[in-house]
Amino acid sequence: MIDLEFLQKLLDLLNRSEADTIEIRKWTTTIKVSRHNPASTSHLPAPPSPGRRDEGGGREEGGERGEEGGSREVAVEPPPDLTEIKSPMVGTFYAQPEPGTEPYVRVGSRIDPGKTLCIIEAMKIMNPLISEVSGVVAEIPVEDAQPIEFGQVLFRVNPNG
Repeated sequence: MIDLEFLQKLLDLLNRSEADTIEIRKWTTTIKVSRHNPASTSHLPAPPSPGRRDEGGGREEGGERGEEGGSREVAVEPPPDLTEIKSPMVGTFYAQPEPGTEPYVRVGSRIDPGKTLCIIEAMKIMNPLISEVSGVVAEIPVEDAQPIEFGQVLFRVNPNG
């Protein structure tokens, strides 16, 4: 059974990023969310309530309302001028490549797409988190070596900075 809250978070992540596809693999399960036409985003959900539009045959719209009581409260909107970068997986957040070295980014660092922001260790595999946005890091609400959850905010970026 598909966890609709998880799907909603994936749609939110896709909507906030410039990526055309997000693919998550966990053991033998793969979930892939894609934009059908990257030039047109009219079929994508609006950021305040991602996952609410019917993009298929209408099957998920009815079930989503019945199964979700207060999930709209889960998606807290960032301040209007900041973009949130969230964790794509469960793991451990590492701000620098090795203990004792400089962190990849700090508050005030300028980032561009392709910049490594941190490492997320999951199942003994070190996964770099690569920026898909440009701007200035305004906040890093997690500590080095802290356990993190899927969808947890790791960075807030001012795209106008």
